[in-house]
Amino acid sequence: MDPVADALTIIRNGYLARKQTVSIPYSRLKEAIVKKIIDLGFLDSVAVSENERKLEVSLRYEAGESALHSIKTVSKPSLRVYKASKKIPKVLSGRGEVILSTSKGILAGAEARKAKLGGEILLKVW
Repeated sequence: MDPVADALTIIRNGYLARKQTVSIPYSRLKEAIVKKIIDLGFLDSVAVSENERKLEVSLRYEAGESALHSIKTVSKPSLRVYKASKKIPKVLSGRGEVILSTSKGILAGAEARKAKLGGEILLKVW
C-alpha cells in the first residue's frame, strides 16, 4: 500500500471523528509532509515519540470547525505526477496548496514556484 496515503487517511478520519490528536506510524517523509502542513496552518503541532516510532499530530479547529476541509493524494505508486515549476497548479485560487517532493526536500507549491523547482506533486490540501 501507499504509506503517505495511509497517513493522510488517518488525519482525515481524525477530523471526521473530532479528535484532538492522531497517531501516525513514523517515517521521515511523513514527518516532513506533516511539518509542511503545519507551516500552511492546517494542523497545530507534531511530536515524535521515540520509543514507539510514532508521530503524534495535533489537529487544528477554528470556531468549532476543522481548519482542514480536504486533503487528497495526487501522486500514487501506480501513477506518479511530476510538474515543472511553471506548471505547478494552484488549489482553489490560492486558498489551498499543493505539496511537492523536490530535489531540495518537501516544499509547498508557492515555495517551489519561487525557487523555480519542479517535482512530484504528493497531495492537495485546503
